[in-house]
Amino acid sequence: MTEIKQTNDSEIYDRYQKMCLSVYHLLLLTVSPLLSHSSPAPSSCGPGRSWAVRLDAVRAGRSLERLAQSVAEEVGLENHGQIGQLEAHYLLCQPLENTADVDSRSTESALDRNPHVLWHSQEHILRRSKRSVTFNDPKYPSQWHLHNDMKHGMDVNVTGVWERNITGVGITVVVVDDGVQHTLADIQPNYSPEGSYDLNSNDPDPMPHPDAHSNNHHGTRCAGEIAAVSNNSFCAVGVAYRAKVAGIRVLDGPLTDSMEAVAFNKHYQVNDVYSCSWGPDDDGRTIDGPHPLGKAALQHGVIAGRRGFGSIFVVASGNGGQYEDNCNYDGYANSIYTITIGAVDENGKKPFYAEECASMLAVTFSSGSRQLRSIVTSDWSLQSGTGCTDGHTGTSAAAPLAAGMVALMLQVRPCLSWRDVQHIITYTATQHDTDVQADWGINGAGFHHSHKYGFGLLNAWRLVNAAKVWESVPFLVSYQSPVLKANEDIPAFPKTLTHTWNVSLSDLRQSGLQTLEHVSVTVTMAHPRRGNVEIRLICPSGMSSLIGARRSLDVDTTGFTDWTFSTVRCWGERAEGQYSLEITDHKESTLSLGVLKHWKLTLYGSSLSHQQVKERWRVVEDAMGGQYLNSSFALPCPPGIDVPPEIMSPFTSSSLKSLLLLGCLALFWSLYYTLEVTLTHWNWRGCSMSWTGCHRGFQAGSTRLVDSQVVEIQPEMDNESKVPLIAADDT
Repeated sequence: MTEIKQTNDSEIYDRYQKMCLSVYHLLLLTVSPLLSHSSPAPSSCGPGRSWAVRLDAVRAGRSLERLAQSVAEEVGLENHGQIGQLEAHYLLCQPLENTADVDSRSTESALDRNPHVLWHSQEHILRRSKRSVTFNDPKYPSQWHLHNDMKHGMDVNVTGVWERNITGVGITVVVVDDGVQHTLADIQPNYSPEGSYDLNSNDPDPMPHPDAHSNNHHGTRCAGEIAAVSNNSFCAVGVAYRAKVAGIRVLDGPLTDSMEAVAFNKHYQVNDVYSCSWGPDDDGRTIDGPHPLGKAALQHGVIAGRRGFGSIFVVASGNGGQYEDNCNYDGYANSIYTITIGAVDENGKKPFYAEECASMLAVTFSSGSRQLRSIVTSDWSLQSGTGCTDGHTGTSAAAPLAAGMVALMLQVRPCLSWRDVQHIITYTATQHDTDVQADWGINGAGFHHSHKYGFGLLNAWRLVNAAKVWESVPFLVSYQSPVLKANEDIPAFPKTLTHTWNVSLSDLRQSGLQTLEHVSVTVTMAHPRRGNVEIRLICPSGMSSLIGARRSLDVDTTGFTDWTFSTVRCWGERAEGQYSLEITDHKESTLSLGVLKHWKLTLYGSSLSHQQVKERWRVVEDAMGGQYLNSSFALPCPPGIDVPPEIMSPFTSSSLKSLLLLGCLALFWSLYYTLEVTLTHWNWRGCSMSWTGCHRGFQAGSTRLVDSQVVEIQPEMDNESKVPLIAADDT
């Protein structure tokens, strides 16, 4: 029994041993590939001390590792292992203990003679530099808004775009302002005379005119932000430093509706982007905007500008924040044809001067409090100017930065329409300030919007990457309700007057409108103190827009007369549903009630479906890696429309004045010459103080001239001798 038991134990042991070996081999097969992938890279040997070799795996007949070891020993080197995942490629190094200079020739010769070495190369240090841009412009290191080394993320994120040679080439941005000093070193190489004009002096040169207060440097500063030349050892760098920049001088003198209209369409087949850092007074009490001609010019610009793709109008939201002003009372910021840009400081916070509104599309950087940095840009060199400044401030400085970023977008995709640019901003702006005071709202389409920041902070990298893959949105369509009469009193807060209007699918069927872009409300009301009124619009999704904010300084007693408020907070949402207008009066007890007389709702959008809006999100986010920025990738672009050339008069008022002056000088010279010739042939003989003597002398002279006789000049006689002579002849 004992013998049998021992036999059984032996068999069990053998089986257990075989099973362990099987498991071991299985684990070895499983782990070995992982080990090969995770094996450390061959160690570096130092400059000039290493050779890369490729061994003949076919003729080896043995392990490649052993062959590499054998070859290394034959040529006096050490085998440092396979090079990465390259099979049969090994790194051979000179032993560290051998401190003598390497005899490269003998090593090369030994490797040449070895039959197992197919290829070899002595390694040298490769010169490689990071793909970052550097400039010799002395103020570039101070341009924190372009590259903020102190506060990560608080810049426009443009350097990666520049590294891919996207700098605004082929695009022209025109600064509509008080002039541009185009002779400045930072401006002159990028200046576009073809896109420029002076509407104040009515001539082609937009050079600013110095005044007593040195106020006319504003346009030059804005132009420098956009396209200041790089690497010219002067001042700073523009966000689109190879774009063209033009100037339209219009703010240095009385401005009329017709002048404004001309400015918005001037050279609109040359100029792609119009940068407008101005607007109505930011005093907390003014309501104004483009008048009929200005409105018509904005509409004409987006229809016919840029060969039908539409001029891009970038406007500043305004600097009335300290007066509780709101850009919904600015007709330029309210317009659906413009891109309204607000400002944040270098911390990403709303500065004290920045206005809020429901029509703001986005924000970008500018100045803040005294402790924070302002914008560094070009400046005029006239009067006391130095050609460079570090003190450009306000939303005036934010709008040109946005205009420059639009130029970068248009370089990679020139056929973006004016609405495409607006859409891309809404998809790419970043929600940078998460403070509860920012009051972000997320609408029914997933877009986040704040009355302080619009859709968020502009990001050049995101804008350009999205532009590269963006397919044009369908045509703009709209729906307008009838005029909705009310004639109802506006109750005092906290009560609210609420009016609703339902938009059905059948209402939208004719236009094909499905998703919203801009929503406008036109209001007429009477009120004894306009600034006490607060107006909200609620879209069908429940998204609320404060379209008419209270303004404590607005004591106007005329109320609103067909004033159009607008909001972008419902962007991308479904158009059908119920819209609610809510009005309340934060009135003083002594004031009478205001009256809402009538209102009207207008919806603007496209035939994009809700699903297509979601798909655009996916496409945009997929492009953020930069893989489409190479020049070989391009979506097809439509050719655009043939627009009649701009009618150019060969004469401006200045040239006509010059011609008139020359004409007057020519006439004066002709009269002078005729008189001189006449007096040269005058016969003074016999002239006296009496008209008769001069007349006879002239007759005598005339007779002699006719008879070709020489005229004798008589000696001068006094009056007493002349008078009897004349009298004697007369008798």
